[in-house]
Amino acid sequence: MPADHILTYALAMRGGVEAALGRMFQGWLDRGRRVTLVLGEESGQFQAGVPMGVETVTLGHQSYAGLCTTLPAMIGRMRPDIIFCPGNHYTSMAAWSRLRLAGACPPIVAKMSNAVDRGDHHPVLAWGQRQWLARHRLFLDALVAMTPATARAAQDATGLSVAVIPNPPAALPDLALDRPRPPGRRILGVGRLEPQKRWDRLITAMTHLPPDIGLTILGEGSLRPALTAQIAALGLTGRVTLPGHSADAPAAMAAAQVVALASDYEGVPGVLREALAVGTPVVATDSSPAVREIVRDPALGTVVAREDLAGLVAALRHWLDPVAPRPDPVPQPGQDSPDRYLALFDSIVTARHNRQALASGNVRFGARAVAVARRLALRPAL
Repeated sequence: MPADHILTYALAMRGGVEAALGRMFQGWLDRGRRVTLVLGEESGQFQAGVPMGVETVTLGHQSYAGLCTTLPAMIGRMRPDIIFCPGNHYTSMAAWSRLRLAGACPPIVAKMSNAVDRGDHHPVLAWGQRQWLARHRLFLDALVAMTPATARAAQDATGLSVAVIPNPPAALPDLALDRPRPPGRRILGVGRLEPQKRWDRLITAMTHLPPDIGLTILGEGSLRPALTAQIAALGLTGRVTLPGHSADAPAAMAAAQVVALASDYEGVPGVLREALAVGTPVVATDSSPAVREIVRDPALGTVVAREDLAGLVAALRHWLDPVAPRPDPVPQPGQDSPDRYLALFDSIVTARHNRQALASGNVRFGARAVAVARRLALRPAL
């Protein structure tokens, strides 16, 4: 029994989770599925990537709490066949919807988009996070992770059986084109200007690199004022630039000497896969078990410990050396991901339908048995 109507949601179409969600839609639409996207606000750099066939419902709630409060009523009114939670920072909304709708709630499938163990958590918060993850099996019907290592970590934390489905790949520039590289040696960072990404760590590393090396960070977020102040305080105003979002980040990666990611925690960082897909080496912190799955060969880049500033600087120096060989492009996985998600959705919807049919049959059989027993009890004795 197919999941004909899929409902998913997000605060806004900004961030890696939402970008990956947007890349899923066309595949679902092409296979005849109805897709509803519930948004807190219709904004974000990936909003333009939502296909025309997706039914977008904008609630006008710019807060997490506002979307969480409104979502159950929306689900109850639209009655989709399945709900897709696109990232584990959205799972509290799924839990609230399950609690409010109870047996009327459609099946819920969630994706583990971030690390099980966050690098920025105090031990007490880490314990709380583990307790929360252990309760996911109470309201989720299935959980998806993007690599085997993240699936193992998610299964250990939640007790759920976890499917492995990569994110659909991002569109890449034409590598056959001879794209000129910018003069000088520049490091490229791509991602939201938020605490998780630890761009301050990468900016600090710049003070230990030769003055001809520059850094460009593509992205936007709440830390822009703090990062701008840090750049000025360290005397790096001419060397570090924050130009904001880029409509063509993969092309910028193809032109870069090295792509760096200095995060405290990640799920499966798509920026690393996108960089390697265009043949650009990467330097990344060990922010997730998936990082070493992606950077699986020293010829692709370097993985350093999160707090190892000297290691970060040494890795950047190595890949910025003019004689350092660039890796061959690495094909991205996930071309068939929309189909694999649909197969999972269909299996869950079919299983629920069969359970409900069996329960309904048992009720009817029980009612008939009671009726027969009553007739026998009322039959006069011979």
